[in-house]
Amino acid sequence: MRYQRSSDLFKEAQRHIPGGVNSPVRAFKSVGGTPIFIKNAKGARLYDEDGNSYLDYISSWGPLILGHAYAPVIQAIKDRSDKGTSFGIPTALENEMASFALKMIPNMEKIRFVNSGTEACMSAVRLARGVTKREKIIKFKGCYHGHSDAFLIQAGSGAVTFGSPSSPGVTKGTAKDTILANYNNLEDVEIIFKEHPDKIAAIIIEPVAGNMGCIPPKEGFLEGIRSLCDQNESLLIFDEVMTGFRLARGGAQELLGIKADIATYGKVLGGGLPVGAFAARNEIMKHLAPEGPIYQAGTLSGNPLAMSAGLSMLKALYADEQIYQRLNKKTERLETGFRDVLKNKNIPYHINRLGSMISLHFTDKAVFDFETAASGNSKRFSKYFHGMLKKGIYLPPSPYESYFLNDALTNQDIDQTVNCFAEILKDLS
Repeated sequence: MRYQRSSDLFKEAQRHIPGGVNSPVRAFKSVGGTPIFIKNAKGARLYDEDGNSYLDYISSWGPLILGHAYAPVIQAIKDRSDKGTSFGIPTALENEMASFALKMIPNMEKIRFVNSGTEACMSAVRLARGVTKREKIIKFKGCYHGHSDAFLIQAGSGAVTFGSPSSPGVTKGTAKDTILANYNNLEDVEIIFKEHPDKIAAIIIEPVAGNMGCIPPKEGFLEGIRSLCDQNESLLIFDEVMTGFRLARGGAQELLGIKADIATYGKVLGGGLPVGAFAARNEIMKHLAPEGPIYQAGTLSGNPLAMSAGLSMLKALYADEQIYQRLNKKTERLETGFRDVLKNKNIPYHINRLGSMISLHFTDKAVFDFETAASGNSKRFSKYFHGMLKKGIYLPPSPYESYFLNDALTNQDIDQTVNCFAEILKDLS
């Protein structure tokens, strides 16, 4: 494959954009090399500026469940753009989108649209603190909830500890109100509640982690967290930016049968356009301004282009009763194919999968939290990534990201991917 045009564009980008990218993972820092620049996409395929074609396994990091340039979504954007792109004033479309989204989301009665998953999680935590009149939150090491200050926290000296800032610009004062626990470790959470009685406003968690690779919750883990929140009058926030509308119509809440108090959502609500939302019951949402005292606002919230695209996407997902079964079977086919290729090979590996989320870890350990995810062989992953890229398979350029399959992928595409994996395997030994 040729990458000259992408290489030239990256050099140009570095002159104008920090690091040459507008989001760090795009820089290929985890795997080395130069990022490719995408020119266009259709269905399951990406096309770069050099004319190379790739099967896409990130789906814009989750939201393009039906594939790229899905015709009804594109048409909805075109039709709406003729009427104006932004008003900063209410539209009937926001009402329609809110009503339809709530029809799919379980347990929630009201929803507010924002502009990103980061903004949704930030607003959800502020709402939880305002409702409970408490300041501290619990988050889990390896779970990513956007780049708001309260979430950019790393672990301290112990497994259960106050966090410390993991990025310059985050104050120690902010960090002290975020307490970290290990994912899939209920005992950590129990200890925190005992050590900080009546202090915890909320737990925020990815019900299925997607930023350590794909890591499903252990049996009883989320149920235990739900119970601890109830016992301590704390709120449970599900970050469903990745899982919402992807694992099921009602996301992880529906699939796993766990009720959250607040749930956050991301780009799928905009059909891939920038958007986010958070939802909760009336008794919680009534505290938001202008009805209540907790302030949250955004000029572009409920943007008509995003609402049109998202409504078209949700309607398609709602109408197709087989969509999630098809996605699950395709992802299972990929897993089975990878396992067959790796069988009897001297390469340690572990595969996690839930629904249409999957990840391959080059480790002989079971991967169930950040520490076990970090045990993977990063050099082998880099070789794997670049080997597959040269074969026309675009995977997440980091061992800590889940793959997201889309429905435009065919069984033939899956088999092609498995065959490409078999071809590069000798280079991974």
